[in-house]
Amino acid sequence: MLTTDPFNDDKLREECGVFGIWGADTAAAVVALGLHALQHRGQEAAGITSYDGKWFHSHRAIGHVAGNFDEDHIIRQLPGDAACGHVRYSTTGESGLRNVQPLYAELSSGGFAVAHNGNISNAWTLRQDLVKHGSIFQSTSDTETIIHLVATSGFKTLLDCFIDALKQLEGAYSLVCMTPEGMIGCRDPLGIRPLVMGKLGDAIIFASESVAFDVVGAEFIREVEPGELIVVNDSGIKTHRPFPPVASRPCIFEHVYFSRPDSIVDGQSVYSVRKRIGAELAIESPVDADLVIPVPDSGTPAAIGYAQQAEIPFELGIIRSHYVGRTFIQPGDKVRHLGVKLKHNANRALIEGRRVVLIDDSIVRGTTSTKIVDMMREAGASEVHMRIASPPTTNSCFYGVDTPEREKLLAAQHDVAGMRDYIRADSLAFISIDGLYRAVGEEGRNDAHPQRCDACFTGDYPTTLTDKDGIENVTQLPLLAERVT
Repeated sequence: MLTTDPFNDDKLREECGVFGIWGADTAAAVVALGLHALQHRGQEAAGITSYDGKWFHSHRAIGHVAGNFDEDHIIRQLPGDAACGHVRYSTTGESGLRNVQPLYAELSSGGFAVAHNGNISNAWTLRQDLVKHGSIFQSTSDTETIIHLVATSGFKTLLDCFIDALKQLEGAYSLVCMTPEGMIGCRDPLGIRPLVMGKLGDAIIFASESVAFDVVGAEFIREVEPGELIVVNDSGIKTHRPFPPVASRPCIFEHVYFSRPDSIVDGQSVYSVRKRIGAELAIESPVDADLVIPVPDSGTPAAIGYAQQAEIPFELGIIRSHYVGRTFIQPGDKVRHLGVKLKHNANRALIEGRRVVLIDDSIVRGTTSTKIVDMMREAGASEVHMRIASPPTTNSCFYGVDTPEREKLLAAQHDVAGMRDYIRADSLAFISIDGLYRAVGEEGRNDAHPQRCDACFTGDYPTTLTDKDGIENVTQLPLLAERVT
């Protein structure tokens, strides 16, 4: 089973995608289709939990949605008109079936299933305290901490227990939870990770991206707002706002790479934003060249924007094979290098003798960029210039993105000139942080009150990082006596 692409291991990876629906016939089949559309957000494992009004049913598997949820007998094992699902790329917690979501537990109030996108940055601290008081964990996932906090809360209603649990968390979370009382969709107060709401007939859907609605034929309603908690059941839809209002900080990298280009994020077309990023990059870092070439596939919209702004022809100078599986036998550097060419190959007839500008979304470790630059030179390019549609990635993410340790990030170890020498390009330039903000519709970055989470570029983390910093006494948001409905 193909899981994570072995030739694309130099990218930041979103942890997961979530999808849930309440009130639809064969709900699990709809969830499976929605997860197909979100497969790019997590490729190691997938799971679906359904509810038939009396019992919960789950099927979880390692690998892609296709091959695990495309057979009729699997869907028949997931009856009910409510279901939630998850695709996973492991960050917190080891790879393995016990960490595949949705996670499920029987609480005093009944069954409770949760699918989580993000990362709880004080999960280990909370876990230690819960274990001391008798909790028994079945996984190594930070998401299980949420279940135990709900289970041990002293409040009377399930909703109050859930809110009590959320108020003890720090970090990033978009959650889809399923209970006998209804389905819950919520985001953390800063709205770091995305979550949107849609409608399919009379059924209500939550998903990580709007593109999942397109695939299942649903109507986009709106984004779940930061700090908002929405409960959907047979009685209707109720909105709760249990947190004091704070300025939101949605992840800016959703626009750069994570989201599919055909999604709508923060009310904007991701494709259009990426083209604007490319245009800003061309304004900031022009270069005399013959061709603009995207590094497929993530660099394509930005490359189109760069080419249009610079008035340089856009060409597909790198051809990507979409049929590459995992290569297990790679005994030496020469064979390993040949394995890379299974994935990407230079269009020699186009490149030879030309000055090319390569456009990519980011540089993480620098290994892929080095191979691509070398590929261009081997194909006869006279000059190879690299332009990157994000600022240098200098810091790790602690909000649900799989980022290498900081010492493995190329930009944390070298300035731009040193990075250029490392990847062996003739020139290298990144979009500025203000240029990136302009591309998403802002005048620039407000350094005093940043509009987005951009910690991977700036080191400005919007929350406390208890588990990382070893801080024991974290000030939590106060529990409100009443909720606004």
